[in-house]
Amino acid sequence: MKARNRELFGLLPVSLLVTAGFTAVLITRSRDINKVTVTYGLVFLGACLFAHIFIRARLPDADPYMFPLVALLAAFGLVEIYRISPHRALGQAVWFGVGLGLFCATIVFLRDHRRLERYRYTIAVVGIALLLAPRVPGIGRVTNGAYLSIGIGPIQFQPAEVSKIAIIIFLASYLNEVRDVLVQGRLPRLSLKHLGPLLVIWGAAMLMLIFIRDLGSAIMFYGAFLAVLYVATNRLSLVLPGLALFVGGSAFLANHITHVHDRVEAWLHPFRPDLVDGKAYQIAQSVFAQADGGLFGQGFGQSLLEVTKGHPIIPAAHTDVIYAVIVDELGLFGGTAILVIALLFVARGFKAATMATEGFSTLLAAGLTAVFALQVFVIVGGVTRVIPLTGVTLPFVSYGGSSIVANFILVALLLVISDRARRDPGRVRGGLV
Repeated sequence: MKARNRELFGLLPVSLLVTAGFTAVLITRSRDINKVTVTYGLVFLGACLFAHIFIRARLPDADPYMFPLVALLAAFGLVEIYRISPHRALGQAVWFGVGLGLFCATIVFLRDHRRLERYRYTIAVVGIALLLAPRVPGIGRVTNGAYLSIGIGPIQFQPAEVSKIAIIIFLASYLNEVRDVLVQGRLPRLSLKHLGPLLVIWGAAMLMLIFIRDLGSAIMFYGAFLAVLYVATNRLSLVLPGLALFVGGSAFLANHITHVHDRVEAWLHPFRPDLVDGKAYQIAQSVFAQADGGLFGQGFGQSLLEVTKGHPIIPAAHTDVIYAVIVDELGLFGGTAILVIALLFVARGFKAATMATEGFSTLLAAGLTAVFALQVFVIVGGVTRVIPLTGVTLPFVSYGGSSIVANFILVALLLVISDRARRDPGRVRGGLV
């Protein structure tokens, strides 16, 4: 079976999930059935089919499993968000369309992703500026003590979602250039010139903790940097000191930055009487919700999310802790299914990295895949109390326009890389084998 036919076949589970999910939710909320809600699933499937046709025309040799896996995650998210709030589901569907448009635009206007190498420093400056944008007076917005978004009127955007792609592009380009110097000799060659990016990125991660108070993005950015550094050099002797720097810096700031300290306290003692009804309320309720789901869950639309007068049992159920709601309604098996889908996508991303024919493509694919994997780990780990809960989104599942748009661009870049890597070598070299 050809690659694109496998991709089309892979969209069948998406159709089944959307149909079954919306049916289950609408049965429990029959009073809300109307023409708009009934057509949500059809529009979503139509958009997925359009994307498949577009990929078939523009990237015929691209990985056939990436887009179906992304569509499956998005289907989970759309059904669950509709269950939580039909109004937000409409907004999520609109952002899905916008993200799909930028996905197509990225593929059309970036036929050769290697051109990004020429503008690495410009891209890096833009990425850092986006990170600091939420602290700019007038446009910065505060959410639960963290500076995560910028807003103009009713429109809000989380710039860290786009910044992660910019930083990975810079790191892939820079390390592709200096990797030979770093791996010379039995011991790595260390100099301020070549350690500069390591120190700058470490400093930026610490600044994120101090100035924008975003622990999740700090873990995500710095972890992705260490992953790209290891792929570029194959030297743990470079990665382990960087990891030690981050752990040491995080421990210091956790004891000196109030917001970070509060997150750590809520993580360690969520059921302490003085915290459970205050700072630790969200994480405590998410743990209870997951326990309530058991192995098989309560069923779509069956979990209790609100009490009298609309008071939420689980705050920010549509964003930060949507994974807990999924586990409550679909059980341990449903939560595991989300993780398996994400891991399969990560595996395909690293497969594209290993198949790439030149260094920049390998490092870029590895970095983009690593940052996706770390984002899943940070939010799922936070909800399950593996690490402190932070405000990042579960890719393609959580409600949020900036997350969907940025991750669609990430997927487009991976598909461009995989298309070039999977082509016949003679075609890549212009006919010369």
